[in-house]
Amino acid sequence: MAFENLLLDRDGSVASLTVNRPKVLNALNTQTLDELRRAILELKHDDTVRAVILTGAGDKSFVAGADINELAVQTPTGGRELALAGQHVFDLIENLGKPVIAAINGYALGGGCELAMACTLRLAADTAKIGLPEITLGILPGYAGTQRMARLVGKGRAMELILTGTPIPAEEAVRIGLINRMVPAANLMTEARALAAQLSKNAPMAMGYILSAINKGLEMPFAEACVYEATLFGLVASTDDMREGTRAFLEKRKPDFKGT
Repeated sequence: MAFENLLLDRDGSVASLTVNRPKVLNALNTQTLDELRRAILELKHDDTVRAVILTGAGDKSFVAGADINELAVQTPTGGRELALAGQHVFDLIENLGKPVIAAINGYALGGGCELAMACTLRLAADTAKIGLPEITLGILPGYAGTQRMARLVGKGRAMELILTGTPIPAEEAVRIGLINRMVPAANLMTEARALAAQLSKNAPMAMGYILSAINKGLEMPFAEACVYEATLFGLVASTDDMREGTRAFLEKRKPDFKGT
């Protein structure tokens, strides 16, 4: 599948997706969003891929936000449709069924921050700046930023970050739980690849169930979420990978998971 604004590479069981618009700091326009949608659907149905790394081209920006030229001419109806389209793409990323690691190599602002929050795990260079500055443009986050931010860092901190629009450095983002880990910029992709390689060795079906249990369970009442978890536990108990994992433990060897 050919892309103009994305680079898609595979290295064994790990795929890397790079937003490739460095001249505009990898801003997300409608074409790039649609290419992301198509790439994610391709990776979803590729059983050889077990983990995905998502990053931006160059060393300045992960994704600096949505394309302001497109935002400036939105009508009420068009704006709503644009927001829904972006939310759909980011929902696909969150619910891919495989871990997606955001390697935040610079600015992750607006739509870029929202994209990172849709990923499973977030690693950031120590030079990264992260935030939702939409209020400074007279708008609000539209790609589910108000919802994911509050779920990640809590209502009060989300209110402050979104209402002031002030980006925060990676160190502060780690402290409040917005990102998982800060690493030296020169080591970012090495760390991301090592983490992706580690995750890709785990049982794919169990990993998919874990992602579903957390993502969907957080939206349910606690008791209902526990029943959902138990149902998934029952499903995973039917897999060859469960039998391989438990047998390998008893035989004191590393498991060889096949995804079945």
